[in-house]
Amino acid sequence: MASLYKTPESKKAILALYQEKLDSLGINYKEQNVDTQFGLSHVIITGDTTKPPLILIHGSNGCAPIALGVYPNLARHYQVFAVDVIAQPNKSSETRPSMTDNSYGIWINELIDALRLNDVTLVGFSLGGFIIWKTLLANEAKIKQAYLIAPVGIVSGNPIRAMFEMFFPMKRFIRGQDNRDLERVLNALFSERDDFAAPFLNKVIPNFDLDFTPIPNISKMKPSVSQRP
Repeated sequence: MASLYKTPESKKAILALYQEKLDSLGINYKEQNVDTQFGLSHVIITGDTTKPPLILIHGSNGCAPIALGVYPNLARHYQVFAVDVIAQPNKSSETRPSMTDNSYGIWINELIDALRLNDVTLVGFSLGGFIIWKTLLANEAKIKQAYLIAPVGIVSGNPIRAMFEMFFPMKRFIRGQDNRDLERVLNALFSERDDFAAPFLNKVIPNFDLDFTPIPNISKMKPSVSQRP
């Protein structure tokens, strides 16, 4: 399988930024690699083991340390399992699942089983919210509650606006690495400036095989029978 990273050096640079972000959080944590049918999946575990389990799922072109930084207070109430989504620029497998079937949901359920978790709370942002929906479709038996934050696939938005504000600047940045295009991407992604996002995406966008597959609208899929809040 070909690597999603353009070069070994670019992978090393991206993972160095990953570790820099994780170290900056100042938290106690342990790391675990979980074997799944989609390959090894890296999980950062933090919080009291006596507290209820919460799986935290980051968004597109992200990593677990980013999600932990966005939601720093979750570990006060939960034992947090921050997952590196597969086929994203992080420490998990580079196997890219299909967006159109329940592969992502099967994957999360495999993690839940391997980690021996029950009554799990799921929290996901953007792509992470979409993955939670897929998880509920695949098997919701061990899910207590789920929080989908600005999930992709729920509302399609204005595709023309998205192309001009995100897709075209990103493509131009891949070709020419003009920081003005990177700024346009950042402005489209964040309502408030994120100090880590700029250097991270500066490395990721031109050096990682980004997935531009259109995400199907959830309204067009088989509806879930889930009654979870």
